[in-house]
Amino acid sequence: MMNKKLKSVLAVSLVAAMASTSLMGCSKKEDTAATTTQKSGENKGTEGKTLNIYVWNDEFQQRVVELYPGYQKTDGTTGKIGDVTVKWIVKPSADGAYQKALDEALGKQDKAAADDKVDMFLVEADYALKYVDTKYTMDIKDLGITDADIKDQYKYTQDVMTTSDGKSIKGLSWQGCPGLLIYNREVAKKVLGSDDPDEVQKAVATWDKFNETAAKMKENNVYMMASYDDAYRVYSNNASGKWVQDNKIVIDDALKKWVDQTKDFTEKGYVMKDALWGSTWKTGFYATGSTGSEEQEVDGKKVKVDIKGQDTFCYFGPAWFIDFCMNAGDKASIAANGGWGATEGPQGFFWGGTWICGATGTDNKTLVADIMKTMTCNKEVMVNIVKEKNDFVNNKPAMEEMAKDTTYKSAVLGGQNALGKFAAGANNISLKNITGYDQLCNEYFQKWMHEYFNGNKTYDEAVAEFKKEIKKAYPDLNAD
Repeated sequence: MMNKKLKSVLAVSLVAAMASTSLMGCSKKEDTAATTTQKSGENKGTEGKTLNIYVWNDEFQQRVVELYPGYQKTDGTTGKIGDVTVKWIVKPSADGAYQKALDEALGKQDKAAADDKVDMFLVEADYALKYVDTKYTMDIKDLGITDADIKDQYKYTQDVMTTSDGKSIKGLSWQGCPGLLIYNREVAKKVLGSDDPDEVQKAVATWDKFNETAAKMKENNVYMMASYDDAYRVYSNNASGKWVQDNKIVIDDALKKWVDQTKDFTEKGYVMKDALWGSTWKTGFYATGSTGSEEQEVDGKKVKVDIKGQDTFCYFGPAWFIDFCMNAGDKASIAANGGWGATEGPQGFFWGGTWICGATGTDNKTLVADIMKTMTCNKEVMVNIVKEKNDFVNNKPAMEEMAKDTTYKSAVLGGQNALGKFAAGANNISLKNITGYDQLCNEYFQKWMHEYFNGNKTYDEAVAEFKKEIKKAYPDLNAD
């Protein structure tokens, strides 16, 4: 949790921030009536009584609950900030379900009752552009957030949310998402002779080296990766072009290389036959012979499910993946015992990222603005996110400071401070090839390539099915 000194400092600054925001963000006479002053848990003024935030998981919610001054948790989906009730509307991300629910709510925004309006929502890199050039997202300047406020953020995080005319930024992120190769230290010592990051890097520095190491892992009864999809983002982030060009679906050569490698790895037994997030994929979070457990929903009830371990050498992921996804909370997991290490891998890449958007029509502009500013611009908050959540944050000074901090050690990474390696990649991230179609293009392409990897379809048949499904989702595209 945040230290008391920092929280008290933020609580005091919040008063000034909200007062100034209400003045800076209101150019019309009617807007000035919506000013709010918040102090010591009170919310006075004429802003809305309910703050509705649309999300697909509880990652951002955790950070607000623990780090935003004055937030009081009521239950898993509800809280209070002053006298404003905060409601977290959680919709699953898979198959575009979150986008569909969000689009439906935004479509009703003009006619929605005040307490039902969308006030804030999150978007991912794979579909952020879908919401940037629309009326549904507010320019951060209209919320009173200035260029000076965001000067320390990584530029790519702002580029993602910049309108096509270059005049407006429609959302901000608290995190950066450069990725590394995350490897099993015990396996590295057994097969490669060392678990030192620089030594391990020599074995995976190029794709040819990576493939050679995969063969060595197989000889030692170790899977190189846990699923078909683990290397997908490394290849897709290094694509030479966009998924959609001149309104036509284009499969980049980088993706074809991923297909060729994964088919080869599948036939040779270098990867487990599972998809990202699958039940078999998760067994790599545990060593062979160990058994962990996970809470899953079965027939509407949450039950503990055993997960038997299987030695797997590596995963690819950004900082959020390490603590948030690798079962660090399970005492039996490799992560809980500091058994992972991190190195650069064969290519730099990024994966994901979450942006906070203020919804046009919100009746809580001042509070929306202050949450965005506090959670994405305040260096002290950023540093605390790193220390408490091991996330890589969207603040260069914070990351430079933490990368040099000899007291900071990642428990999951066996005491390693990998922030310098993450930071080295953050400045090189380019999102010039993203489109608003990327989430479903990525999901459906992987889905149908699995059929090819499993031998159920030829490559051409799988591609045809992929294009058919994309055409159904986006009838305006040319999928021929």
